[in-house]
Amino acid sequence: MLLEILLFLFIGILFGIITGLSPGIHINLVGAILVSLSFSVFSEISQIYLVVFIVSMSITHTFVDFIPSIFLGCPNSDTELSVLPGHQLLKEGLGYQAVILSAIGCLAGIFALAILSVPLSVFIEKIYPIIKSSIPWILIGICLFMIFSERKKFSAVVVIILTGILGYCVLNMNLKEPLLPLLGGLFGSSMILLSIKQNTFIPEQKTEFEKIERKKFVKPFLSAILSSPLCGFLPGVGSGQAAVIGSQISKTDEKQFLFLLGVVNSFVMGISFISLYSIAKSRTGSAVAIQQIIGNVDEKILLLIIIVCLLSGIISFFVTKFIAKKFINLVQKVDYSKISKVVLLILIIVTLIFSEIIGLLILIISTLTGIYCISLGVKRTHMMGCLLIPTIILYLL
Repeated sequence: MLLEILLFLFIGILFGIITGLSPGIHINLVGAILVSLSFSVFSEISQIYLVVFIVSMSITHTFVDFIPSIFLGCPNSDTELSVLPGHQLLKEGLGYQAVILSAIGCLAGIFALAILSVPLSVFIEKIYPIIKSSIPWILIGICLFMIFSERKKFSAVVVIILTGILGYCVLNMNLKEPLLPLLGGLFGSSMILLSIKQNTFIPEQKTEFEKIERKKFVKPFLSAILSSPLCGFLPGVGSGQAAVIGSQISKTDEKQFLFLLGVVNSFVMGISFISLYSIAKSRTGSAVAIQQIIGNVDEKILLLIIIVCLLSGIISFFVTKFIAKKFINLVQKVDYSKISKVVLLILIIVTLIFSEIIGLLILIISTLTGIYCISLGVKRTHMMGCLLIPTIILYLL
């Protein structure tokens, strides 16, 4: 059984690399496909092995996903905040360091998850019944916090409302994989088109990791741990919002923020698995897939999940370092605009395959909306109104 678990762990890591590097192919999409096949094609495979696969794929994705978000400007909803600080370091020839800082943050989040898994499970179990009835008001409070943390407050309101209306319309359509064209347009193709238009030039990159003062990263780490738990099981709230809250608790520079975002991403992913055990609620697509495959998660399954998180996290850190160096060679040898166009084409093809023609139309609308929101000069995380507003409306109605 151990050999089979290790086999599915490595297969999950392989798929996590693919989803992390591929625009539009998210772990949620792979999870949904896996669930649909688990009752037919994969019916003979033990559910435990499928859980190992999903967890290792999800953790690997959180590491590798920073590579395209920093080098190509094509993030998903969890790494879109890394675009600005990541691109700034990229322009300074420190793109590799930006990726490694994010990966170190992810690894720190994994270790924190392993250490805090027991108190977190108790905390979530005790706090959820208390705040359950107040979820829409907490989400409204998060929206207000995001607005008041922004210098251009009116523009922030416009972005949240505009994307909220778009998200509400899309999520209420009878569409397969609605998040693919919605988030792909807002956070992916909009950034790619702007990059092509601006004719982005990538200077020569350093492949050595510059020494950093560890003391400078203690506060961002603690801020990430404090801001992540509620965002780990509240619907519509993700890593972006947790990172914004964490950055307000501890003021960060570009390098500290990338580290903080890495901690938040892996920690929030892990908390979603713990929430499945504590309150039988799942916030991430990966946790939803596990719930649909195996049902309730007991102590043994949770322990297995934590161990898989640790193993896949450690392996993914070194995999990310290796791939990042290869990516530098690719970006410096090939015309950056050509790479961006290929990435955009892949996103369009994937959208057509999984969401059909109506999905392509939504991708175009979301892209135009994303470009307009970016032009307003506010944090891109405000575009997560596309999920926050529909969730608030759902709980209030």
